[in-house]
This record gives sequence, C-alpha cells and structure tokens, in this order.
Amino acid sequence: MTRYKNPLVKPFVKWAGGKRQLMPQITKYMPKSFGRYFEPFVGGGAVFFNLQYPQSTINDFNTELILAYDVIRDNLDELLGILRMHESNNSSDYYYKVREWDRNGLISKKSNVERAARFIFLNKTGFNGLFRVNRQNQVNTPYGRYKNPAIVNAEVLTAVSEFLNKSSIKILNGDFEAAVKNAKSGDFVYFDPPYAPMVNDKQSFVGYTLNGFDANDQMRLRDLVNELTDKEVKVMLSNSAVPFIYDIYADYKETTITVPASRNINSRGAGRGKVNEVLIMNYDYLKESR
Repeated sequence: MTRYKNPLVKPFVKWAGGKRQLMPQITKYMPKSFGRYFEPFVGGGAVFFNLQYPQSTINDFNTELILAYDVIRDNLDELLGILRMHESNNSSDYYYKVREWDRNGLISKKSNVERAARFIFLNKTGFNGLFRVNRQNQVNTPYGRYKNPAIVNAEVLTAVSEFLNKSSIKILNGDFEAAVKNAKSGDFVYFDPPYAPMVNDKQSFVGYTLNGFDANDQMRLRDLVNELTDKEVKVMLSNSAVPFIYDIYADYKETTITVPASRNINSRGAGRGKVNEVLIMNYDYLKESR
C-alpha cells in the first residue's frame, strides 16, 4: 500500500552534502521492505523527510542541529515567533551579533528555543548555506547577504513538526554507533557520514561538529557496517568515490555502485561542481530495488 507523503515535509535547513539531488538513486536502491529505519547522520534530513517512514530513529552528533529538530517538534509556535524577530532585524551587523553568542558566553544563558532559532537564522543567512565551527566550537561562517532568505518558513516547519510528533519517531544526539545499537534483523540503516576528502581536496565536510571525522572514524564506521551485516540488518552507505573508500569496503564491491553528483555547498567555487559518489549496500539491490 502506498503511503501518503506530505510534500511540505522537507529539509528546514540547507546542509552541506545534502542528498536531495541523489534521491532518485537512493530510493531506487532502498530495500522494498524493512522494519525500523535508522539514519545516524541525519544532517538536513533529505532522505528521512523524503521517506516519511514513521518507524524511524534519527541521530546526529551536531547538538545545535538536533536541538532544532527537538524544538520544531515540541515548541513550534515559540520558535516561529523568535524567527520572525530575527527576520525583522536581519542585517550584517545583527547576524554577527547573534553569531557572537558562542564567543561571549550568551549562548549558555539562552533557552533551547532561542538556540534553535539562532541555528536556523544563521543557517539561512550565512554564506552559501554553510554551518561551520572552528576548533573552539564557534560558528565562523560569514554573513551571506541574501536578498530574501527564507528565515521564517512556517508552512514547512509546521508540516515537519506534525511529522516529528509521530510517537514512533526517535531523535537522538550522539555517536553513530550508539544510534544503531537497537537495530535488529530486517531493519534498514542509511549512513551518510562526512565524506572522505576528494583527491587533492584538503577541504571536506568535517567542520560541522567540533570533533570532525577522520580516516579512523571511516574505518570505525566500516567495522560497524560489518557488524550490522552479521546481524542481518540492511545497510546503505553514501561516500566519496575515492580509492580509500573503495578499499575499505572491498568486501561489498559486488553491491557498490558509482553515481554522479554535484557538490553545491562549499566555501570555494572550485569545490563545487560534478563529482562521483558511491552507494554501498550489504544486500542484493537488484532484488531489493523498488
């Protein structure tokens, strides 16, 4: 039976590495059926919101991002009110004043709703949709100077809030391993980690949490994929089409496909454009694909 999907349930922030452009390939190769859905690196939620599967567990290590999900679910009206205030004051000076909260200590005195509104405001008005932090965990994205940024997107936020309020959806903020500890045979996990850097590209999307995501983390994720495979959990993983990723997932080469993509969010123009990505699966996607 085909489930109704609300077209307004979609990402409420811009996110580096977002998967909207790859959605046809991702949905094509998803399993036909599964138990619970897990997305341990949910980010902007493009796949999660496209799927709109009620039995879902989402997670991200970025505390401010997950706080926004929680507040949209629990305190929508108050959030919209603060976002309208940010919208009415939007300017370069105001942006840097709000950004300064994590430098002058004000953020620790703010409510969860105020922090979530700040996160969305900075995301919508910051340069090129980046939300990047430095080693002190301070947002360092410059002002974007957009003419009409969608700071208050009430229709989308309302639809997302209604969807997140389904009692079977769980929202977590922690490590990717902990996020799937309850996954069991027949469940489906989609991993969209920070990508391994492209050859000769020293910039990669690892600046969205303080800890980053290095080669050891990629190996730890590979080991987790192996563990889930042993438990008969269905897994799909996205990453860069680079030798390192092909090498560490060599055991899955028969169910790995290369797909063309575009990198649209990057601080440098040279970092945007056509790139190849991989979809790695631990199941026979030709039998499973819809």
